[in-house]
Amino acid sequence: MISPDLLIINANILTIDSKHSRAGSVAVTDGVIAKIWPEKEPQREEIDHSKEPTMIDLKGSTLIPGFIDTHNHLLMYSRFRKQADCGTPPNRTIQDILDRMSDLAQETPDNEWVLGWGYDNTLLEEQRHPTRQELDAAVSDKPVFIRHISAHFAVANSLALQLAGIDETTEDPNGGFLGRDEAGHLDGVLHEIPALSLVQDVIPLPTEDELASLMGEASHDYLAQGITTSTDAGVGLDLGLTEFNAHLKAVKQGLNPIRMRFMVLHHLLNKDGYFKDYTAEQLDTYIQNQTDNRAYLDSAKFFQDGSIQGLTGALREPYYCEPELSGELLNEQQDFNKAIFELHNKGYRIATHGNGDRAIGSIIEAYENALNEKPISDHRHRIEHVQTATFQDLDKIKELDIAASFFINHVYYWGDHHKRLFLGPERAAKMNRLADAASKDILYTLHSDCPITPISPLFSIWIAVNRITREGDVLGDKQAVSVEEALRSMTIYGAKLNFEEDITGSIEIGKRADFAVLGADPTTIDPKNIKDIQVEATIIGGKVVYSQKKRQLT
Repeated sequence: MISPDLLIINANILTIDSKHSRAGSVAVTDGVIAKIWPEKEPQREEIDHSKEPTMIDLKGSTLIPGFIDTHNHLLMYSRFRKQADCGTPPNRTIQDILDRMSDLAQETPDNEWVLGWGYDNTLLEEQRHPTRQELDAAVSDKPVFIRHISAHFAVANSLALQLAGIDETTEDPNGGFLGRDEAGHLDGVLHEIPALSLVQDVIPLPTEDELASLMGEASHDYLAQGITTSTDAGVGLDLGLTEFNAHLKAVKQGLNPIRMRFMVLHHLLNKDGYFKDYTAEQLDTYIQNQTDNRAYLDSAKFFQDGSIQGLTGALREPYYCEPELSGELLNEQQDFNKAIFELHNKGYRIATHGNGDRAIGSIIEAYENALNEKPISDHRHRIEHVQTATFQDLDKIKELDIAASFFINHVYYWGDHHKRLFLGPERAAKMNRLADAASKDILYTLHSDCPITPISPLFSIWIAVNRITREGDVLGDKQAVSVEEALRSMTIYGAKLNFEEDITGSIEIGKRADFAVLGADPTTIDPKNIKDIQVEATIIGGKVVYSQKKRQLT
């Protein structure tokens, strides 16, 4: 007889264990799975009812392990939620965006910035970035800054450039550049993060408390998608230490109930950074102590190229639409190898952004160099996005036991443009090589990269299974995976990537009671309908933290 706090009955349980077991009911004690039964309801004599456990009757709904999104930007998303939505849809033209910014400017107090996010030049009818002159015509009396959907570009009006001290004589920063028109004058477009930083550094910072509150609000959107563990993939990217401290506050104060993991930007960890004297173990201990063990260090975060749709992803072969252009690495190889090794040597797991295959090859080289200098048997160093890895790259990834986190949503949102413009049909069909990664038994996961694309594990699973683009084409059907495999990539594989496969990622006795309740079984419905499945509830540590509708509790 067991004495559970929570008893879930009449469920269709997909355990995601190694045997692909199914069950009907589960008991939870102190936030941990205590018992699982194949029956829809256990025998009464098996349960000690004297403590009056909470009972949830799922009435046939599907219970799965909570989703684990291994790469998104919760803090960035929480800030963007308060800014003008410049994405497509709803905006079709640059004028649509200008109208939104003008409307927001009228509501913005004097001396404050007018901020927007999410525009995509490749989806606008004009097929280009807005310019500072256009922004000036819409808003001239307040500084304006709009961030691109990729987060690697932005556009600013003249007042914003002036406040940032940028004029026609300003030199391009290392790793980025200032856009110019045909006459050589500044057009207001900022290319890559070092260029964005020139303007972002003068935008008034929100306080740590304000950021923590914003993340608390945004976390509810994540919970509504069944996410129980989330990795912020760029802590310190825009606001440095302020972001790190805000994350800790949001978790410690209970504003953000999600189990969190942090990729900390390398500049906070290197010899000039705030945490320069910390080993990985020391920083992880500090994070856990500050959050009552609700958050952990994931890795040290690097970038080695930009985005393919921005023509800044570093490719081995030229862009399909620009035969003279193949993108650039953000770091010289020798310097990159040194920076990676220094943090590897201090015990940090490394996570590096790599979209183009040349960048991926560079990351592999840096990891191999570090592992040759100081072998670590279970490092689980990561490559992020892995858009255009070749078959040979995957062989090397497997050889070195590198993990891959695939930005699978890219296939839907930009697959058509990659096929026609950026990569051409052959390379585009091989983006996000999930089937090849699975065949090589590479540890991999899927991610949304929210707010680059909306947060939805079920949508990512739908893409992995169907490979459907925005225009309805199937792109690279040979790289599709089964529904079961895709589910594992966002549950147990995510747990393994997080070094937590022994305590989460599947519904097994002794693991955390982190669950998502789905309105349909993704393994039995038409795979094309997976993205439309409703998340009915999310449970973390045996506590219901999100419910779409009130369930009968007895």
